[in-house]
Amino acid sequence: MRIVITGGCGFLGQRVALQLLAQRDVDGLVLFDNAPSTLPLPDDKRLKVVTGDIADREAVRRVISTGTDSVFHLAAVVSGQAEADTDLGYRVNLDGTRAVLDACRALGTCPRVVFASSLAVYGGALPPAVGDETPLTPQASYGTQKAIGELLVNDYSRKGFIDGRAVRLPTVVVRPGRPNRAASTFASSMIREPLAGREAVCPVSPDTVMALASPRRIVAGLLHAHDLPADAFGASRSLQLPGFSVAVGEMAAAVGRAGGEAAYARIYWEPDLQIQQIISGWPQGLQAPRAEALGFVADSGIDEVIQAFIEDDLEMQKQLV
Repeated sequence: MRIVITGGCGFLGQRVALQLLAQRDVDGLVLFDNAPSTLPLPDDKRLKVVTGDIADREAVRRVISTGTDSVFHLAAVVSGQAEADTDLGYRVNLDGTRAVLDACRALGTCPRVVFASSLAVYGGALPPAVGDETPLTPQASYGTQKAIGELLVNDYSRKGFIDGRAVRLPTVVVRPGRPNRAASTFASSMIREPLAGREAVCPVSPDTVMALASPRRIVAGLLHAHDLPADAFGASRSLQLPGFSVAVGEMAAAVGRAGGEAAYARIYWEPDLQIQQIISGWPQGLQAPRAEALGFVADSGIDEVIQAFIEDDLEMQKQLV
């Protein structure tokens, strides 16, 4: 099996790659990204890194070449950056997605495609919990681009060009490394930095509720979505992954439980009205009975998520600091 991961040198892309190499019968694995990995990759003859522009159709077609069986399309400009730079957001998140889908279509073999969508496809006046039946009403460019991507995956699958599946990811916490330009970056920083010995700023109120999932659950979900047969998805290839809801104040309390009073004291509350408005417009609860029936699993809560970060990434984070 030959697999391509766009955004493959990113945080999730690398973790998907490592799981594929360890758990699947992979002959070749290509990580396509706009820059080389900043973290060491395994010395594996099956693994190849290619740098390029996701919106460059010729570059994408050279990577998604004859013999490609599956594509994980994870490359994207994050929410805050897509909102601040409209042209860049549409170029990467929309034009790039079309380049990937058209390269897959050109193969003529109906390759399997996993597209990473987002809770940002929801917006406006939302019910207490959103799910597959909730209308897509994005209120920002990033969500609009992801919603269009979902529709394209469904249409290309309907026509037999690809065997697609678009999975809506909850906010992923805890992401190791440094903050990015996503509006939700604080949700990882307020856990990651205090446990690594650094201060962190939380720009939203403690009663703000977010729907989250750990990297472990997200990577497992992406792989499970890939492995499901096409007929498991029924009429829609879009699927809301399960997550759990937690108030930001409880996230801070969990940092204290894991790292003690010193870690908790490193969290500072400095309101940012723009970020508060963005986060408050996101879903606070998730309904994912369809995903759960298909075998997807949510974290039990924030303490499990923090423990996973401690086990998987904290030592590396301390070295980065």
